[in-house]
Amino acid sequence: MALPVVAIVGATGAVGVELLECLEQRDFPLSELRLLASARSAGKTMTFKGKEITIQALDENSFDGVNIALFSAGGSISKVYGPIAVKAGAVVVDNSSAFRQDPNVPLVVPEVNPEAVKQHQGIIANPNCSTIIALVPLWPLHVKNRITRFIAATYQAASGAGAAAMEELREGTRAYLEGKPFTPTVLPHPYAFNLFSHNAKVDPANGYNEEEMKMVKETWKIFGDADIRISATCVRVPVLRAHSEALTVEFERPITPAEVKDILATAPGVRIVDDVEKNYFPMPVDASGQGDILVGRIRQDISDPSGRSIQLFVAGDQLLKGAALNAVQIAELL
Repeated sequence: MALPVVAIVGATGAVGVELLECLEQRDFPLSELRLLASARSAGKTMTFKGKEITIQALDENSFDGVNIALFSAGGSISKVYGPIAVKAGAVVVDNSSAFRQDPNVPLVVPEVNPEAVKQHQGIIANPNCSTIIALVPLWPLHVKNRITRFIAATYQAASGAGAAAMEELREGTRAYLEGKPFTPTVLPHPYAFNLFSHNAKVDPANGYNEEEMKMVKETWKIFGDADIRISATCVRVPVLRAHSEALTVEFERPITPAEVKDILATAPGVRIVDDVEKNYFPMPVDASGQGDILVGRIRQDISDPSGRSIQLFVAGDQLLKGAALNAVQIAELL
């Protein structure tokens, strides 16, 4: 079988750069790599396996001969060019929210529902980063003892809003430390030494923002269980690239922290960081730049006398497992 031709759409963005690095680090088998971006980036080069590849402007003819197209350029681009890529014969792995709730599009976390890849009709959706980071450790627990409810509080990094937001955090922090005025333009509030409710649109009917509802609806779809009761509060914190989440999880049957640790000790994509003696638990600084979801603060929820609830704290690299790595793992399944 011939090696695939792979295209990255949005190659110069924060996730695009990580996609390139993931393909190289994982030695993804390909015959050609095509880097696609906006016209202003066309002609520039990026390095892959020691070779310079010239970036091409994305257009309707970009996908001729492409087998796998990794999209990370925003929902509007995906909606226009995703179907064009499929028509040209490519399978699209899309990192935006454009197709996640489409019943004909599989929503895949390879550690959770790899078999869903087979159901694709040309497009496979990469879930929201916060959803992925929660579900990688929750799934193996759910398999052993069904989760009936979970409540999430997220602490989300600047990378979730793209490279420009990461740079705004750097610049805003520098200005703050130097006592200079700084007006944010990418995010709605000052980011340095501050945190604020995720700036996704709030639904006035239920009070939840779009990011919070993504966690609810995407979990239902990925787990294939819409009876799980889920609530989330999503917050942006001044961290560059790793999301953290506090999870309170209720199970069908009683469960102990020891059982949770035993299950997670061999779970794919999970690393337990739970040193009570040293008070050392998952941190964004440790999660950044690697692919595992760090899990710690594993303890019984003392507010639930039934013994069916556990509390966890998790951290994962938003640009890697929360985006690029998950997409490349989907491409590997293909």
